[in-house]
Amino acid sequence: MIEVVWERIKNCDGQVFRQVRGGEFTYHVRGNLIDLSRTKRHVSKKTFEHALEYVPLENTMPLQNLQAPSYLFAILMDDRIRKNDW
Repeated sequence: MIEVVWERIKNCDGQVFRQVRGGEFTYHVRGNLIDLSRTKRHVSKKTFEHALEYVPLENTMPLQNLQAPSYLFAILMDDRIRKNDW
């Protein structure tokens, strides 16, 4: 499933996403990493693979042990990424 989701993530490179509290951000895909616009953090494809174990998500709590949980939540729960898969 990560390959399908990663392709969707790559296709949305540069588009605006919104965090739960309303913060807007974009990201740039660089190989197996994404660079986030509002922070100096990078999130790996492997981190997204781990996060997929918890979808669908109601909040960021299940992701707290992963890098950038609010960004993971915003990306994975966005309709452009989740489609009708979760």
